[in-house]
Amino acid sequence: MKLKVEELTFSYENRKVLDSIGFAVDEGEFVSLLGPSGSGKSTILKLLTGVLTPFGGSIAVDDRPVEGLSQHFAYMPQNDLLFPWKTILDNVCLYGQIHGSLEAMRREAKASFPEFGLAGYEDSYPSQLSGGMRQRAAFLRTALCKADILLLDEPFGALDVITRGEMQDWLLKIRRKLNRTVVLVTHDMDEAIYLSDRILILNQSPARITHEIVVEGRQRDRQWLYGQGELRKEIYDRIMAGVREVKTYDSSMAPQ
Repeated sequence: MKLKVEELTFSYENRKVLDSIGFAVDEGEFVSLLGPSGSGKSTILKLLTGVLTPFGGSIAVDDRPVEGLSQHFAYMPQNDLLFPWKTILDNVCLYGQIHGSLEAMRREAKASFPEFGLAGYEDSYPSQLSGGMRQRAAFLRTALCKADILLLDEPFGALDVITRGEMQDWLLKIRRKLNRTVVLVTHDMDEAIYLSDRILILNQSPARITHEIVVEGRQRDRQWLYGQGELRKEIYDRIMAGVREVKTYDSSMAPQ
């Protein structure tokens, strides 16, 4: 088991956000966290990175406890966060600059530019790239970190529909070559279905994982995705059941 989370709880300003979250991810697996807005999906990633400290529970990688900041995880947010005054090559090599391995990382980055669709843009600046290309650069920067586990926090959420689809196709294509364990946070059911081995569904805050769905299908393309209507309906129904459950609970606790 690559990643194991048990009984994870977290509160913010006296409001419980996560309620005994538990899940496991195998080596090389791609798992998506899917749920309504405000359900704590991004909070889970921040707890894994160590940016936030859980109120209770445990996180383990390779059966060893992880506390605080850890090099096991590389985090990619929704916005590309590229420095506008740095070239794309310098942006993607930021990790190497910080950790004293800049020259080695520059060589590795240059070799990876074609695979990431960035060949010829090494000396360009972020303002000269499209939104999709900037996200590819941000993804390359994340992948160049030597972390075992990639944490993707709605990495394509800020893109237009067509570009987002292109980026999903691209990630599906290079996923096996990355050879990493991936945890993706998304609001997009199709994105979760298209990219994931498993989907974990959260209810509204205080969030719990209410359902786990295994996504079958090794050979995937857009036609395969368009045929997943029953799975899409199942996921929607399970998300909405969690929303209704929380609303019922809240109304029962209201003062009479």
